[in-house]
Amino acid sequence: MKIRVYYEDTDAAGIVYYANYLKFCERARSEIFFSAGLSPQTEEGYFVVKGLQADYYEPAKLGDMVEVETKLAERKRASIRLLQRVVREDTLLFEMGIRLAFVKEGRPAKIPESLYSIISLWNSES
Repeated sequence: MKIRVYYEDTDAAGIVYYANYLKFCERARSEIFFSAGLSPQTEEGYFVVKGLQADYYEPAKLGDMVEVETKLAERKRASIRLLQRVVREDTLLFEMGIRLAFVKEGRPAKIPESLYSIISLWNSES
């Protein structure tokens, strides 16, 4: 998913505020569902962040066009692990591994097979 860096995304120096990379990644994950005509929240449940590890390499700046790449790294019964990268052209800016747990009625639950068709899009789209 491509994202333009706006003034609201930056600090006083025009550099993307560190926490906004997490927002960019969240938007990209949600967009996969929206582009399929669905919502990330369904009657079957929803994903919550269980943990993440992030690395920052180069700053994005006001006006930059960046792309968020998302890949499914691991699939378990009630969770998935993704690798997400924010790049500008061929330059890696940010990278994180994130574990998402599937929850239904406030408790961990098996990820429905119907959601895996959407999740599989994370390996073919950005």
